[in-house]
Amino acid sequence: MAAWTTRVACPDDQTEIRCLLSDACDAVVVPSSELLADAIARGLVRVAESDGNVVGCIAAEGPALGHVRLSAIAVRDDMRRQGMGCRLLAEMVEEVPQKPNEPPLISAVAGIEELAVAGLLLKGGFIGTRIMRTGRAGDDVHIHYQYKLRVEYIDPDARHLVPVGAREQLTESLAPADHAVTALVTLAGEPAFEVARFERDDPATLQSGEAAAGIAFSGSILAAITFLLGFAFASSRFPDDVRLLLIGATFSTVLSLIVYASASGELARIRSNSFGRIMKWGNVLSEYGGVFPFLISLPVTYAQISDDPWTSMVLAVVISAAIGWYERSEFSIAHRFHRSSSEVALMAVTAVSPAVGSVLVAAHVTSWPWTMVLTATLAARTWLYLFRRGPESGIEERRQWQIRE
Repeated sequence: MAAWTTRVACPDDQTEIRCLLSDACDAVVVPSSELLADAIARGLVRVAESDGNVVGCIAAEGPALGHVRLSAIAVRDDMRRQGMGCRLLAEMVEEVPQKPNEPPLISAVAGIEELAVAGLLLKGGFIGTRIMRTGRAGDDVHIHYQYKLRVEYIDPDARHLVPVGAREQLTESLAPADHAVTALVTLAGEPAFEVARFERDDPATLQSGEAAAGIAFSGSILAAITFLLGFAFASSRFPDDVRLLLIGATFSTVLSLIVYASASGELARIRSNSFGRIMKWGNVLSEYGGVFPFLISLPVTYAQISDDPWTSMVLAVVISAAIGWYERSEFSIAHRFHRSSSEVALMAVTAVSPAVGSVLVAAHVTSWPWTMVLTATLAARTWLYLFRRGPESGIEERRQWQIRE
């Protein structure tokens, strides 16, 4: 089995790509020389290479920013059944250019009889959403495939099989907007499409629930912080730097409540699609400006007031370990973004802060430098996630639809 690699096509590959598309193309339309050259220039063509020769390729066109239509895919006959087509498709999907803070639309159109293309697309995360008649002839029927960007659920009791040759039945099955082709199977020795019904959620209801949960959570955190802050002002032994830390946490949590309220207002007006961006502000401010300062200040406060240094250290180490576990878990805000080495370092500083602060207080060493480092760390993480990272998105590759149990 010959080894092969994939890469973005360059202008010098055009002749080989044209020959490959002419001999082994699995697409509806072979792009013209002008369209192919334009696609290569825009980075919308990928090739598989073996021994210096192009043995596979996938091409697309970009009718609009954030919308890519796959136009051709081809693998040389003697190089098939090696996963080359699946890999080219996956890499093309991953590198599709998109608008800022807006997921791309990736689609393809293939004839009903083009089973190789249908199988490849369905295995690659696409679903067939509707029937399209692209020509004047009545039998010129194609299926529009669209890549699923988010997880949706299939009703397990609303699935059926339609033979590929039963075009009228397939057209009828895909007429409802919540039905789609999800698989290509074999039925009585003949190919057939599996058509499933997707459960439709109301986005407005889901977003309203998310905003309400954010408000309730931030409100609870604010109540806990203000209670501890009131205790801080009533006690003469409470560290001044921790008081300032809690005041900052109160301010940040109040801001997150205002942001969540703004998200609710944005949802009520339905004037733009900025709900996700607003919620990201609320989530980041709530976690790094409210939750973390509150949790980190607890063992430091206990170490200042308690006369038992060992108990103080055990509590601090436990909280540090808990924060470290949370930072690495799928529940944290940091898990929703791509991490760099600098961000990992900031996460480590955040996790060890309870232990370090407790040690300084128990040793009767001034804790102001610790407070300044912690404040700078949380501020840096807030800035990174708000201004240097895109919208919260899928963190790992997941199946784009699941069966509701």
